[in-house]
Amino acid sequence: MPFTSDDFTIGELMAARISKEVRDETYVGTGAASPVPMSGVLLAQYTTAPDMIYVAIGSDDPALSPISGKETFDIAQRGKLDLFFLGGAQMDGHGNINLTTIGDHDRPDVRLPGAAGSGMLYFMTQRIILFRMEHTPRVFVEDVDFITTPGTSDERVHRPGGPTMLITNLCVMKFLKEKKGFELESVHPGVSVEEVVENTGFKFDIPSDVPETALPSDDELTILRSSVKEKISVAYPGFVESGGFGG
Repeated sequence: MPFTSDDFTIGELMAARISKEVRDETYVGTGAASPVPMSGVLLAQYTTAPDMIYVAIGSDDPALSPISGKETFDIAQRGKLDLFFLGGAQMDGHGNINLTTIGDHDRPDVRLPGAAGSGMLYFMTQRIILFRMEHTPRVFVEDVDFITTPGTSDERVHRPGGPTMLITNLCVMKFLKEKKGFELESVHPGVSVEEVVENTGFKFDIPSDVPETALPSDDELTILRSSVKEKISVAYPGFVESGGFGG
């Protein structure tokens, strides 16, 4: 099972890893229900990517995001959105996302919120990082019940972007575009490769040597628990109050 630590939370570990993917002088966006990606992006802004421009959908707070979330789609359509984060009720080994229905589409067991703008963003954003705080066979299935937006497309389809990585509470996987599937990159402390396999409903490549995910540094934790926490508490007070940040 996922590790427990008095030193940092799983959200802080994931945020620190996410921050490594943020490039300076680019547009980076997050959507709704994304406290961990938001934390990672803000951490990067305070450290390695000070001139990154953050676009937070659902937030009109200029102190958090200088650009309104409404402009995100225009930026993406012009090919200028470098990185965005997507989750889903279900995801499969080809990077397909289900945000529509669980069960039969015409008579679903659960009706979900729907695609919102994820369809276009999945195609037009240069890089997509998939994320979930729940890594179980219920979420990561062999085949999604409904493809809200596909992870890969025919070569004839104009698609500059697509999935590049998956970050969960158990591990980090990278998406191999040529294989249209995932490869395990690292497991979080206290998690074994076998546990990742048991909790994943699809097959993925496993290298002979799988390292542990790098731990957040003391400096990163200090920033997450001060400057980042202060900013994120406006958009996600429940995440902060529930112990999303340690210390």
